[in-house]
Amino acid sequence: MQTTLNQQAYTSELPPGIIATKKDYTGLATALTIFVAWSASLVVLMPADLTRMPVWLVVGGVLLRSSLHTGLFITAHDAMHRTVFPGNHKINDLVGSVAVGLYALLPYRALLLKHQMHHRFPATEKDPDYHDGQHAGFVEWYFTFLKNYMEPKQLLLISAGMWSVLGVSSGLLGTNPLNLLLFWFLPFVISSFQLFYFGTYLPHKQPSGGYDNRHRAKSIRLSNLWSFLSCYHFGCHWEHHEYPLVPWYRLPLVRKP
Repeated sequence: MQTTLNQQAYTSELPPGIIATKKDYTGLATALTIFVAWSASLVVLMPADLTRMPVWLVVGGVLLRSSLHTGLFITAHDAMHRTVFPGNHKINDLVGSVAVGLYALLPYRALLLKHQMHHRFPATEKDPDYHDGQHAGFVEWYFTFLKNYMEPKQLLLISAGMWSVLGVSSGLLGTNPLNLLLFWFLPFVISSFQLFYFGTYLPHKQPSGGYDNRHRAKSIRLSNLWSFLSCYHFGCHWEHHEYPLVPWYRLPLVRKP
C-alpha cells in the first residue's frame, strides 16, 4: 500500500530551505513539541478543580486544548506528505499514525488514501472532502464531511476510549467527568469545525463565478499570526495544493500575492 501522497510539487521557483529535505529535522521537532504540549495540557487540566478556576482560565484551557488537538491533525496531514521527517519514512508514518490516533482513533492508512483522492480530484465528485452536490451549505457539508471520515466504529472507539480514560483518571486522580467533557470532547468538536471551516469549506467552496484554477482552491487572506491561530496556516490552501512538499509552518513563505 502506498504510504505517501504521490503529488508532484512544483518547486523550481522556490528558494532553498522551503521544501522539507532528508536532513531537515524541523518537522519532527515541531511534531514532538505538539505531542508534548497536548499531553502536558491533558495531564494538568484533567484533574484540575474547576470550582477553583476562574471562568477565563477554563475558557483558555478549552481553547488551548482545541488548538493543540487541531495540531495533531495538522501533524498527521504533514506526515501524509512526508514532510514531518523526510529522512526516515517509517518514523514519519509512525508520527502520523500516533497523531491521527490521538486525534480521533482514525486509521492513518485509510485517511492517507482519502487524502490522495482529495489532491488528485479536488472539489469534484471523487473528492471525499467535497459535498455530494446537493448539500453544499456549511452545516450539511460539515456532516457529510464527518460521515466520510468518522465511521460508526470510530465513534464507538472514541466513546469507549473516553470512558476508559475517565475510569482510570477518576480512580487514580479523582477526575470530574466535566473535565473530560471540557478538555477532551469539546476540543475535539471545536477542532473538527476549525479544520473543516478553514481547511475545506472556505478554500474549496465554489465561488460565484466558478473555480479559476486547477486546484479548485483559494487561500484565506490573514496576517501570519491569525493564519497560524486560525488553523496552522491551513488557510494557505492554494499554496498547499501547489506546493504539497512545503510543511505547514513554511506555507506563509510561499503565499501567493
